[in-house]
Formats: sequence, C-alpha cells, structure tokens
Amino acid sequence: MKTLRDAKIGDTVKVVKLHGEGAIKRRIMDMGLTKGVEVYVRKVAPLGDPIEVTVRGYELSIRKADADMVEVE
Repeated sequence: MKTLRDAKIGDTVKVVKLHGEGAIKRRIMDMGLTKGVEVYVRKVAPLGDPIEVTVRGYELSIRKADADMVEVE
C-alpha cells in the first residue's frame, strides 16, 4: 500500500482510499482529498513535515500524519 506520504516531489498520484476514523477522515475529505482526485506533490519541508501538494487547483499543506492516511496509486 502506497500512501501520499511515500510520494516523491514531482509525482502526480490518484487517491484510492482514505483511512482513519470519524472527524479525522472528515477533515481530510473537507480539504479536497477524496477518492479519485489527482494530487501533485509540489514540495516537502526541509525536515519532511508538512508536504505541499496541489489538489483541485489549489495548494494545500498537509501533515505527514494526515498524508499517511491517504492511500494512492
């Protein structure tokens, strides 16, 4: 299983499934990360956290812990 956290800079990946429970899953979905959407990995902070991605035409910074809950292909 590959997650958004494993994606490298410059990769474009597709969301397959969201893991997590309740409010955490809802927050990830509210950020625009839903099943089937394409995500482009723009930057990773110097210490690795957060990750900046482009999703649905806007830039989003997401923590590694949250990125680990997003399964991609």
